[in-house]
Amino acid sequence: MCPVSIEQRFAPQLTQRRAQHLYRQRPLAFTPQQPLMNLNGVACLNFCSNDYLGLANHPQIKQRLIEALQTEAISYGAGAAHLVTGHHLQHHLLEDELADWLGVERVLLFSTGFMANLAVLQTLAQKGDVILGDKLNHASLVDGARHSSAEFKRYPHLAMPALEKRLQQAQALQQQALVVTDGVFSMDGDLAPLTEIQALTQRYQAWLIVDDAHGFGVLGAQGRGSLSHFGLNADANTVQIGTLGKAFGCSGAFVAGSNTLIETLIQFARPYIYTTASSHLNAVAVRQALHLLQQAEAPRAHLRALILQFRQGANDIGLQLLDSLSPIQPVMLGGPERALAWSERLQQLGFWVAAIRPPTVAQGQARLRITLSAAHQPQQVAQLLSALADCQATLG
Repeated sequence: MCPVSIEQRFAPQLTQRRAQHLYRQRPLAFTPQQPLMNLNGVACLNFCSNDYLGLANHPQIKQRLIEALQTEAISYGAGAAHLVTGHHLQHHLLEDELADWLGVERVLLFSTGFMANLAVLQTLAQKGDVILGDKLNHASLVDGARHSSAEFKRYPHLAMPALEKRLQQAQALQQQALVVTDGVFSMDGDLAPLTEIQALTQRYQAWLIVDDAHGFGVLGAQGRGSLSHFGLNADANTVQIGTLGKAFGCSGAFVAGSNTLIETLIQFARPYIYTTASSHLNAVAVRQALHLLQQAEAPRAHLRALILQFRQGANDIGLQLLDSLSPIQPVMLGGPERALAWSERLQQLGFWVAAIRPPTVAQGQARLRITLSAAHQPQQVAQLLSALADCQATLG
Protein backbone atom coordinates (compact mmCIF):
# COMPACT_ATOMS: atom_id res chain seq x y z
CA MET A 1 0.00 0.00 0.00
CA CYS A 2 1.30 3.44 -0.94
CA PRO A 3 1.68 6.03 1.83
CA VAL A 4 -1.27 8.44 2.14
CA SER A 5 -2.07 11.55 4.13
CA ILE A 6 -4.40 11.62 7.11
CA GLU A 7 -6.84 13.54 4.91
CA GLN A 8 -6.79 10.89 2.19
CA ARG A 9 -7.33 8.04 4.61
CA PHE A 10 -10.04 9.42 6.84
CA ALA A 11 -11.98 12.08 4.91
CA PRO A 12 -13.88 9.42 2.87
CA GLN A 13 -14.74 7.56 6.09
CA LEU A 14 -16.12 10.74 7.65
CA THR A 15 -18.17 11.46 4.53
CA GLN A 16 -19.56 7.95 4.59
CA ARG A 17 -20.48 8.22 8.26
CA ARG A 18 -22.42 11.42 7.58
CA ALA A 19 -24.28 9.78 4.71
CA GLN A 20 -25.25 6.86 6.96
CA HIS A 21 -26.66 9.21 9.66
CA LEU A 22 -23.99 7.96 12.07
CA TYR A 23 -21.92 11.13 12.47
CA ARG A 24 -21.38 12.18 16.09
CA GLN A 25 -21.28 15.77 17.31
CA ARG A 26 -20.58 17.24 20.74
CA PRO A 27 -23.27 19.51 22.20
CA LEU A 28 -21.85 22.57 23.94
CA ALA A 29 -23.15 23.19 27.47
CA PHE A 30 -23.38 26.75 28.81
CA THR A 31 -24.87 25.79 32.18
CA PRO A 32 -24.11 23.36 35.02
CA GLN A 33 -25.21 19.75 34.73
CA GLN A 34 -28.88 19.80 35.76
CA PRO A 35 -32.35 19.06 34.32
CA LEU A 36 -32.77 22.54 32.79
CA MET A 37 -29.73 23.29 30.65
CA ASN A 38 -28.51 25.52 27.88
CA LEU A 39 -27.04 23.31 25.16
CA ASN A 40 -25.77 24.84 21.92
CA GLY A 41 -27.29 28.12 23.04
CA VAL A 42 -30.79 26.69 23.44
CA ALA A 43 -32.68 26.19 26.73
CA CYS A 44 -33.90 22.62 27.04
CA LEU A 45 -34.89 19.91 29.50
CA ASN A 46 -32.03 17.41 29.70
CA PHE A 47 -33.04 13.74 29.62
CA CYS A 48 -29.77 12.10 28.63
CA SER A 49 -27.44 12.67 31.57
CA ASN A 50 -26.08 9.94 33.87
CA ASP A 51 -26.37 12.26 36.89
CA TYR A 52 -28.87 9.86 38.43
CA LEU A 53 -29.12 11.46 41.89
CA GLY A 54 -28.71 15.08 40.82
CA LEU A 55 -25.40 15.48 42.67
CA ALA A 56 -23.36 17.01 39.82
CA ASN A 57 -24.47 20.53 40.77
CA HIS A 58 -25.34 19.91 44.42
CA PRO A 59 -24.82 22.99 46.64
CA GLN A 60 -23.31 21.01 49.53
CA ILE A 61 -20.57 19.66 47.26
CA LYS A 62 -19.83 23.15 45.94
CA GLN A 63 -19.67 24.54 49.48
CA ARG A 64 -17.37 21.74 50.62
CA LEU A 65 -14.97 22.55 47.77
CA ILE A 66 -14.90 26.23 48.72
CA GLU A 67 -14.14 25.32 52.34
CA ALA A 68 -11.40 22.89 51.32
CA LEU A 69 -9.65 25.46 49.14
CA GLN A 70 -9.69 28.00 51.95
CA THR A 71 -8.77 25.84 54.92
CA GLU A 72 -7.02 22.59 53.87
CA ALA A 73 -3.56 21.70 52.59
CA ILE A 74 -4.56 20.71 49.06
CA SER A 75 -3.84 21.77 45.51
CA TYR A 76 -6.00 21.43 42.43
CA GLY A 77 -3.55 19.26 40.51
CA ALA A 78 -2.03 16.13 42.01
CA GLY A 79 1.28 16.79 40.23
CA ALA A 80 2.36 13.18 39.81
CA ALA A 81 1.24 9.57 39.80
CA HIS A 82 -0.04 7.97 42.99
CA LEU A 83 3.24 6.05 43.37
CA VAL A 84 5.35 9.21 43.16
CA THR A 85 3.93 12.21 45.07
CA GLY A 86 0.34 12.31 43.80
CA HIS A 87 -1.37 10.18 46.47
CA HIS A 88 -2.87 12.79 48.82
CA LEU A 89 -4.54 12.27 52.19
CA GLN A 90 -7.87 13.07 50.52
CA HIS A 91 -7.39 10.16 48.09
CA HIS A 92 -6.46 7.86 50.97
CA LEU A 93 -9.48 8.83 53.06
CA LEU A 94 -11.80 8.44 50.07
CA GLU A 95 -10.52 4.93 49.36
CA ASP A 96 -11.09 3.95 52.99
CA GLU A 97 -14.60 5.42 53.04
CA LEU A 98 -15.59 3.70 49.81
CA ALA A 99 -14.29 0.38 51.18
CA ASP A 100 -16.28 0.82 54.40
CA TRP A 101 -19.40 1.68 52.40
CA LEU A 102 -19.12 -1.45 50.27
CA GLY A 103 -17.91 -3.76 53.04
CA VAL A 104 -14.73 -4.79 51.18
CA GLU A 105 -11.11 -4.90 52.30
CA ARG A 106 -9.83 -2.16 50.02
CA VAL A 107 -10.60 0.24 47.17
CA LEU A 108 -8.26 1.74 44.57
CA LEU A 109 -8.98 5.02 42.77
CA PHE A 110 -8.58 5.53 39.02
CA SER A 111 -8.88 8.64 36.88
CA THR A 112 -11.57 7.15 34.59
CA GLY A 113 -13.80 4.11 34.42
CA PHE A 114 -12.34 3.14 31.05
CA MET A 115 -8.87 3.12 32.61
CA ALA A 116 -10.06 1.04 35.57
CA ASN A 117 -11.53 -1.62 33.28
CA LEU A 118 -8.38 -1.75 31.15
CA ALA A 119 -6.23 -2.08 34.26
CA VAL A 120 -8.27 -4.86 35.85
CA LEU A 121 -8.55 -7.05 32.77
CA GLN A 122 -5.02 -6.52 31.45
CA THR A 123 -3.55 -7.25 34.88
CA LEU A 124 -5.69 -10.14 36.14
CA ALA A 125 -6.23 -12.06 32.88
CA GLN A 126 -3.03 -13.81 31.90
CA LYS A 127 -1.90 -16.17 29.16
CA GLY A 128 -3.81 -19.45 29.30
CA ASP A 129 -6.86 -17.85 30.99
CA VAL A 130 -10.20 -17.22 29.33
CA ILE A 131 -12.39 -14.12 29.71
CA LEU A 132 -16.12 -14.78 29.34
CA GLY A 133 -18.01 -11.55 28.65
CA ASP A 134 -21.65 -10.69 28.07
CA LYS A 135 -22.27 -9.73 24.44
CA LEU A 136 -23.51 -6.26 25.48
CA ASN A 137 -20.70 -5.38 27.87
CA HIS A 138 -19.38 -1.82 27.76
CA ALA A 139 -16.71 -1.03 25.18
CA SER A 140 -14.08 -0.56 27.90
CA LEU A 141 -14.59 -4.15 29.08
CA VAL A 142 -14.33 -5.39 25.51
CA ASP A 143 -11.14 -3.41 24.92
CA GLY A 144 -9.65 -4.55 28.22
CA ALA A 145 -10.32 -8.18 27.31
CA ARG A 146 -8.93 -7.80 23.79
CA HIS A 147 -5.74 -6.20 25.06
CA SER A 148 -5.10 -8.82 27.72
CA SER A 149 -3.06 -11.97 27.21
CA ALA A 150 -6.10 -14.20 27.77
CA GLU A 151 -8.47 -15.82 25.33
CA PHE A 152 -11.70 -13.82 24.98
CA LYS A 153 -15.11 -15.36 24.40
CA ARG A 154 -18.54 -13.73 24.50
CA TYR A 155 -21.83 -15.28 25.52
CA PRO A 156 -25.26 -14.08 24.29
CA HIS A 157 -26.77 -11.32 26.38
CA LEU A 158 -27.96 -12.65 29.78
CA ALA A 159 -27.80 -16.24 28.47
CA MET A 160 -26.91 -18.30 31.53
CA PRO A 161 -26.96 -21.73 29.80
CA ALA A 162 -24.44 -20.42 27.27
CA LEU A 163 -22.26 -19.01 30.05
CA GLU A 164 -22.32 -22.30 31.92
CA LYS A 165 -21.35 -24.18 28.75
CA ARG A 166 -18.33 -21.93 28.33
CA LEU A 167 -17.41 -22.40 31.99
CA GLN A 168 -17.60 -26.16 31.54
CA GLN A 169 -15.31 -25.90 28.51
CA ALA A 170 -12.84 -23.82 30.49
CA GLN A 171 -12.91 -26.35 33.33
CA ALA A 172 -12.26 -29.22 30.91
CA LEU A 173 -9.27 -27.32 29.50
CA GLN A 174 -8.08 -26.41 33.02
CA GLN A 175 -8.31 -22.72 32.20
CA GLN A 176 -8.83 -20.02 34.79
CA ALA A 177 -12.08 -18.31 33.78
CA LEU A 178 -12.95 -14.68 34.43
CA VAL A 179 -16.64 -13.85 34.02
CA VAL A 180 -17.06 -10.17 33.15
CA THR A 181 -20.38 -8.34 33.07
CA ASP A 182 -21.98 -4.96 33.45
CA GLY A 183 -24.18 -4.74 36.53
CA VAL A 184 -26.61 -2.45 34.69
CA PHE A 185 -26.16 -2.42 30.92
CA SER A 186 -25.53 1.10 29.74
CA MET A 187 -27.55 1.08 26.52
CA ASP A 188 -30.40 -1.33 27.42
CA GLY A 189 -30.77 -0.46 31.11
CA ASP A 190 -31.42 -4.06 32.17
CA LEU A 191 -29.66 -5.84 35.01
CA ALA A 192 -27.27 -8.78 34.86
CA PRO A 193 -28.70 -11.85 36.68
CA LEU A 194 -25.96 -11.70 39.29
CA THR A 195 -27.52 -14.33 41.57
CA GLU A 196 -27.15 -16.91 38.80
CA ILE A 197 -23.80 -15.58 37.63
CA GLN A 198 -22.29 -15.65 41.11
CA ALA A 199 -23.54 -19.21 41.64
CA LEU A 200 -21.91 -20.27 38.37
CA THR A 201 -18.60 -18.59 39.12
CA GLN A 202 -18.43 -20.21 42.54
CA ARG A 203 -19.38 -23.62 41.13
CA TYR A 204 -16.66 -23.49 38.47
CA GLN A 205 -14.08 -21.57 40.54
CA ALA A 206 -14.17 -18.63 38.16
CA TRP A 207 -13.49 -15.02 39.08
CA LEU A 208 -16.35 -12.50 38.83
CA ILE A 209 -15.78 -8.95 37.57
CA VAL A 210 -18.76 -6.59 37.72
CA ASP A 211 -18.64 -3.15 36.13
CA ASP A 212 -21.38 -1.47 38.16
CA ALA A 213 -20.98 2.04 36.76
CA HIS A 214 -24.76 2.47 36.40
CA GLY A 215 -25.70 0.54 39.53
CA PHE A 216 -23.72 2.23 42.28
CA GLY A 217 -25.72 4.99 43.93
CA VAL A 218 -29.01 3.85 42.41
CA LEU A 219 -29.47 0.21 43.44
CA GLY A 220 -29.16 -1.61 46.74
CA ALA A 221 -29.08 -0.53 50.37
CA GLN A 222 -27.43 2.91 50.66
CA GLY A 223 -26.87 2.71 46.90
CA ARG A 224 -24.31 -0.08 47.22
CA GLY A 225 -25.09 -1.35 43.73
CA SER A 226 -26.18 -4.43 41.86
CA LEU A 227 -24.76 -7.07 44.20
CA SER A 228 -26.56 -5.44 47.12
CA HIS A 229 -29.73 -5.17 45.03
CA PHE A 230 -29.77 -8.97 44.73
CA GLY A 231 -28.81 -9.50 48.38
CA LEU A 232 -25.36 -10.85 47.45
CA ASN A 233 -21.98 -10.45 49.10
CA ALA A 234 -18.70 -10.16 47.24
CA ASP A 235 -16.35 -13.07 47.89
CA ALA A 236 -12.54 -13.01 47.61
CA ASN A 237 -12.72 -13.69 43.85
CA THR A 238 -15.15 -10.84 43.12
CA VAL A 239 -14.03 -7.52 41.65
CA GLN A 240 -16.39 -4.52 41.62
CA ILE A 241 -15.68 -1.53 39.39
CA GLY A 242 -17.53 1.76 39.68
CA THR A 243 -17.39 5.23 38.19
CA LEU A 244 -17.65 8.47 40.11
CA GLY A 245 -19.06 10.51 37.22
CA LYS A 246 -22.58 9.12 37.22
CA ALA A 247 -24.63 8.83 40.43
CA PHE A 248 -21.74 10.42 42.39
CA GLY A 249 -21.88 13.49 40.13
CA CYS A 250 -18.08 13.91 40.15
CA SER A 251 -15.37 12.20 38.08
CA GLY A 252 -13.01 9.25 38.24
CA ALA A 253 -13.51 5.59 39.12
CA PHE A 254 -12.62 2.90 41.62
CA VAL A 255 -11.95 -0.82 41.92
CA ALA A 256 -13.15 -2.62 45.05
CA GLY A 257 -12.14 -6.02 46.39
CA SER A 258 -9.60 -7.88 48.48
CA ASN A 259 -6.30 -6.55 49.76
CA THR A 260 -4.48 -8.95 47.42
CA LEU A 261 -6.43 -7.61 44.43
CA ILE A 262 -5.62 -3.98 45.22
CA GLU A 263 -1.93 -4.65 45.90
CA THR A 264 -1.73 -6.56 42.62
CA LEU A 265 -3.13 -3.57 40.71
CA ILE A 266 -0.80 -1.14 42.47
CA GLN A 267 2.22 -3.27 41.60
CA PHE A 268 1.36 -4.41 38.07
CA ALA A 269 -1.46 -2.36 36.48
CA ARG A 270 0.16 -0.11 33.88
CA PRO A 271 -2.88 2.24 33.52
CA TYR A 272 -2.57 2.92 37.27
CA ILE A 273 1.20 3.10 37.64
CA TYR A 274 1.84 5.45 34.73
CA THR A 275 -0.99 7.97 35.17
CA THR A 276 -1.08 11.20 37.15
CA ALA A 277 -3.40 10.97 40.14
CA SER A 278 -6.76 12.71 39.93
CA SER A 279 -7.30 16.14 41.46
CA HIS A 280 -7.23 16.55 45.24
CA LEU A 281 -10.38 18.63 44.90
CA ASN A 282 -12.18 15.83 43.10
CA ALA A 283 -11.43 13.51 46.02
CA VAL A 284 -12.91 16.11 48.39
CA ALA A 285 -16.01 16.37 46.17
CA VAL A 286 -16.46 12.59 45.98
CA ARG A 287 -16.19 12.23 49.77
CA GLN A 288 -19.05 14.73 50.15
CA ALA A 289 -21.00 13.02 47.37
CA LEU A 290 -20.58 9.64 49.10
CA HIS A 291 -22.02 11.12 52.30
CA LEU A 292 -25.03 12.45 50.36
CA LEU A 293 -25.42 9.24 48.36
CA GLN A 294 -25.54 7.04 51.46
CA GLN A 295 -28.41 9.13 52.85
CA ALA A 296 -30.30 9.42 49.56
CA GLU A 297 -33.15 6.96 50.20
CA ALA A 298 -35.76 9.64 49.49
CA PRO A 299 -34.14 10.68 46.16
CA ARG A 300 -33.85 7.01 45.18
CA ALA A 301 -37.54 6.46 45.97
CA HIS A 302 -38.39 9.58 43.95
CA LEU A 303 -36.30 8.26 41.05
CA ARG A 304 -38.11 4.90 41.13
CA ALA A 305 -41.44 6.72 41.00
CA LEU A 306 -40.30 8.72 37.96
CA ILE A 307 -39.18 5.52 36.21
CA LEU A 308 -42.60 3.95 36.81
CA GLN A 309 -44.35 7.12 35.61
CA PHE A 310 -42.31 7.18 32.42
CA ARG A 311 -42.79 3.50 31.62
CA GLN A 312 -46.53 3.63 32.16
CA GLY A 313 -46.83 6.77 30.04
CA ALA A 314 -44.63 5.37 27.27
CA ASN A 315 -46.68 2.19 27.15
CA ASP A 316 -49.86 4.27 26.89
CA ILE A 317 -48.39 6.08 23.89
CA GLY A 318 -47.38 2.80 22.29
CA LEU A 319 -43.61 3.30 22.39
CA GLN A 320 -41.35 0.27 22.22
CA LEU A 321 -39.34 0.02 25.44
CA LEU A 322 -36.87 -2.53 26.72
CA ASP A 323 -37.16 -4.47 29.97
CA SER A 324 -35.47 -1.89 32.19
CA LEU A 325 -36.32 -0.79 35.71
CA SER A 326 -33.19 1.36 35.92
CA PRO A 327 -32.98 5.10 35.12
CA ILE A 328 -31.90 4.11 31.59
CA GLN A 329 -35.06 3.89 29.44
CA PRO A 330 -34.36 3.21 25.75
CA VAL A 331 -37.07 4.00 23.20
CA MET A 332 -36.40 1.64 20.30
CA LEU A 333 -36.69 3.19 16.83
CA GLY A 334 -34.81 0.87 14.47
CA GLY A 335 -32.86 2.85 11.89
CA PRO A 336 -30.40 5.67 12.62
CA GLU A 337 -32.22 8.15 10.38
CA ARG A 338 -35.44 7.70 12.36
CA ALA A 339 -33.63 8.00 15.70
CA LEU A 340 -32.01 11.25 14.55
CA ALA A 341 -35.35 12.62 13.33
CA TRP A 342 -36.98 11.95 16.70
CA SER A 343 -34.03 13.49 18.57
CA GLU A 344 -34.12 16.61 16.39
CA ARG A 345 -37.89 16.95 16.80
CA LEU A 346 -37.50 16.71 20.58
CA GLN A 347 -34.88 19.46 20.46
CA GLN A 348 -37.35 21.66 18.59
CA LEU A 349 -39.84 21.01 21.39
CA GLY A 350 -37.30 21.89 24.09
CA PHE A 351 -35.94 18.46 25.13
CA TRP A 352 -32.43 17.10 24.86
CA VAL A 353 -32.42 13.35 24.23
CA ALA A 354 -29.52 11.73 22.41
CA ALA A 355 -29.99 9.38 19.47
CA ILE A 356 -27.88 6.25 19.98
CA ARG A 357 -26.84 4.60 16.72
CA PRO A 358 -24.44 1.95 15.44
CA PRO A 359 -21.69 1.12 16.20
CA THR A 360 -22.62 1.91 19.81
CA VAL A 361 -25.61 -0.41 19.36
CA ALA A 362 -26.26 -3.14 16.81
CA GLN A 363 -27.66 -2.50 13.34
CA GLY A 364 -31.44 -2.03 13.48
CA GLN A 365 -31.25 -1.18 17.19
CA ALA A 366 -31.01 2.65 17.02
CA ARG A 367 -32.83 4.32 19.87
CA LEU A 368 -33.40 7.30 22.07
CA ARG A 369 -31.52 6.70 25.31
CA ILE A 370 -33.67 8.50 27.86
CA THR A 371 -32.16 8.75 31.34
CA LEU A 372 -34.01 9.93 34.40
CA SER A 373 -32.61 11.70 37.45
CA ALA A 374 -33.84 12.27 40.97
CA ALA A 375 -33.48 15.97 40.08
CA HIS A 376 -36.34 15.66 37.56
CA GLN A 377 -39.88 16.46 38.62
CA PRO A 378 -43.05 14.52 37.65
CA GLN A 379 -44.33 17.41 35.55
CA GLN A 380 -41.10 17.39 33.53
CA VAL A 381 -41.52 13.67 32.82
CA ALA A 382 -45.12 14.35 31.80
CA GLN A 383 -43.89 17.06 29.42
CA LEU A 384 -41.39 14.64 27.90
CA LEU A 385 -44.11 12.05 27.38
CA SER A 386 -46.24 14.67 25.63
CA ALA A 387 -43.32 15.53 23.34
CA LEU A 388 -42.75 11.84 22.56
CA ALA A 389 -46.41 11.52 21.68
CA ASP A 390 -45.93 14.44 19.26
CA CYS A 391 -43.00 12.57 17.66
CA GLN A 392 -45.14 9.46 17.37
CA ALA A 393 -47.91 11.44 15.66
CA THR A 394 -45.76 13.54 13.35
CA LEU A 395 -42.89 11.16 12.51
CA GLY A 396 -44.50 7.75 12.89
